[in-house]
Amino acid sequence: MIHLHFNPLYIDPGTGSMLFSILIGAAATLYFLLRAVIIKVKVFFSGGRAAVSNTLYPYVIYSEGKQYWNVFKPVVEEFETRQQELLYLTSSEDDPVFENTYHFIKSEFIGEGNKAYARLNIISANFVLMTTPSLNVYQLKRSKSVNHYSHVLHMPSDATTYRLFGLDYFDSVLLTGDYQAKDIRILEKQRSLPEKQLITVGCTYLDVYAEKIKQLPIEDTHPFTVLVSPSWGASGLLKHYGERLLDPLAESGWRIIVRPHPQSKKSEADMLETLAKRYSTNPNVQWDYERENIYSLSRADIMISDFSGIIFDFMFLCDKPVIYVSQDMDLRPYDADDVPDELWQFRILREIGIELKEEQFKTMAEVIKNASKSTLLQNARLDAKNTAWQYRGEAGKRIADFMTKTVK
Repeated sequence: MIHLHFNPLYIDPGTGSMLFSILIGAAATLYFLLRAVIIKVKVFFSGGRAAVSNTLYPYVIYSEGKQYWNVFKPVVEEFETRQQELLYLTSSEDDPVFENTYHFIKSEFIGEGNKAYARLNIISANFVLMTTPSLNVYQLKRSKSVNHYSHVLHMPSDATTYRLFGLDYFDSVLLTGDYQAKDIRILEKQRSLPEKQLITVGCTYLDVYAEKIKQLPIEDTHPFTVLVSPSWGASGLLKHYGERLLDPLAESGWRIIVRPHPQSKKSEADMLETLAKRYSTNPNVQWDYERENIYSLSRADIMISDFSGIIFDFMFLCDKPVIYVSQDMDLRPYDADDVPDELWQFRILREIGIELKEEQFKTMAEVIKNASKSTLLQNARLDAKNTAWQYRGEAGKRIADFMTKTVK
């Protein structure tokens, strides 16, 4: 007979992590249920006047902020060219859409966070396009008066790198490349969801950047330039390695441009301030906080990054090499954790980039020089570009075509 011994005072790390996740999930669910009850009570005592919007809009775009303008700009301009009316709702008071004089585009600032969601949750529209994930998961709900919700991917990397259930409740997802469809279909089968429309349209913001880069002045002569452009969070390059990575670069004599992830400025301000002070007397080290990344991309000869999507911007737009520092990314909070296969972006990175290990930091100059000369990497970059960025230059037109076809 086998005797099992159980220690009631011991919880293994895996079980503890699972219990913690369950408690957090339960607390979040209770919070949003209570919020929903409060809203319904308010609607009841207002006579139901807030139930739906009175105006039915044929086409609506919602932008979380001005950083997404280049994602939507080609679509907006296509509607303007076609003389079709479109409502553009934004959570940025200084959204670039307000700088343009459009005749068929109505733009409106609707506030941020819950204020914006309150408007969106009762809107009436035939078609709503957004980059915001997690529809019908948290505060952002499907309005009963919207016929079709569509999510447009704003990165050429895997579609499953959103938080759990990020794309589950959309009617369609607009892809940058055909390869992104496979993992979405896997999740639909796992979760017994109806199949969404998956339409490959290309990548709008890369189309915009490709045109902008052509207009940028070319530096006739410039020092060899290394762009350090990581993601943010505990697994991000700057947070994890910091001065251990930057010290050897600062001592190289090359021009070093450090472009932190936009979220780092909000979530890791103390860390950035400490690093900025450390290199404040080194004229070779520059910091870039511009809204658009193309200025740094165009000046760099090589990039050092981690798992940030800017890797693909750099390679696809500038056709220059990338060195990546591998750092384990905890996929448990993301849809990717439910997909059995390795993410495309992780697999392809080994083919198109060169891994830099921490023990190589002090001699990284040699690694960087070798990466700059590799024709093998150049061919791999082109293959990846053809896979992940299809229909180059056509995304705005293809999205507008799909929107109008769906409504008709």
